[in-house]
Amino acid sequence: MKITTRLVHTGVRSEKVTGSISCPIYQVATFQHPALGESTGFDYSRTINPTRKVLEEAIAQLEGGVRGFAFSSGMAAITTVLALLKSGDRIIVSDDLYGVTYRLFNQILSRFGLIPDYVDTSDLASVAAGIKTATRAIFIETPTNPLMKISDIRAIAHLAKERHLLTIVDNTFMTPYLQNPLELGADIVIHSASKFLGGHNDLLAGLVAVGSQTLGEDLFFLQNSIGAVLDPWDCWLLMRGMKTLALRLEKQQENAGRIATWLVSQRYVRRVYFPGLSSHPGYEINRSQARGHGAMISFELDTHERVKEVLRRAKIILFAESLGGVETLITFPETQTHSDIPEEIRARLGINNRLLRLSVGIEDVNDLIDDLRQALEI
Repeated sequence: MKITTRLVHTGVRSEKVTGSISCPIYQVATFQHPALGESTGFDYSRTINPTRKVLEEAIAQLEGGVRGFAFSSGMAAITTVLALLKSGDRIIVSDDLYGVTYRLFNQILSRFGLIPDYVDTSDLASVAAGIKTATRAIFIETPTNPLMKISDIRAIAHLAKERHLLTIVDNTFMTPYLQNPLELGADIVIHSASKFLGGHNDLLAGLVAVGSQTLGEDLFFLQNSIGAVLDPWDCWLLMRGMKTLALRLEKQQENAGRIATWLVSQRYVRRVYFPGLSSHPGYEINRSQARGHGAMISFELDTHERVKEVLRRAKIILFAESLGGVETLITFPETQTHSDIPEEIRARLGINNRLLRLSVGIEDVNDLIDDLRQALEI
């Protein structure tokens, strides 16, 4: 089946007794044993729950992996994956990434001796130069958040395998519909499923898929031990959202392409970061490894005053954190999603007080452009 069909059939045929089209919600903590030493395969919902099992099998299939895992948030998923590493290990990390992931590395995991080395992972030579004796993994976002840098997943995964390193890819911006890192050679793929996969700004969830049975067994041990699992109701809600991912994302990235092209021509816009523009430095690499350009745009305006006015004057576009829902959201990374990154690092990367990030929704694109036009004209 093509991926659109697989998405629509998420959870279908999972209940054999009644033939329910929708996967049942097994809102249960524990399960009765038939007899001493016997089990139905379900003992306690932290370990395995029937509803969560269906979701986890779905993300593994969608990503071309051998095993999937569902967590209570994207950050819970990242934290559990990084527990595969130990004190003294080093990990190469994209220098432009979600601010909360940066906070996790620098303010929490550093206490336990995990050492991040921040590298421009869109430059393969920099990745290779950043590998040290103690390096055990490479963690990349592609596109990055918020500057939309593109990393060559195939090349990085090949380099990692030569050096016996894990390749971990945060695939939140692209989703399995547009990009499949495991099929490009990565070992682990992570999603903040709160975003495009859920698609309606109404749940928190994280998903992981792995490319080997050994990693699957190791991550299952950590998931069960740490316990940050997704509850049955949100598993069901996420599966419902995933069924329409293809339809939503096609409209979202179509809208994003129109908006990005319009922004480029605006006199108050100094720079547009969008992988779908042929002028983007990573345009060709993105085309070689993904089936689209996604629906995220960042753009820099001429003044901070205009940024403030856009955020105040927007009428349809909502000034809110997060991304990937059907509603178009605009975010100010400097003080919202990336405030935990030190000011000097933000300045070096280009995350300044003139930068805005747009998560494009499924509204009529002309309404969105009209809203941006009136908001820019102060």
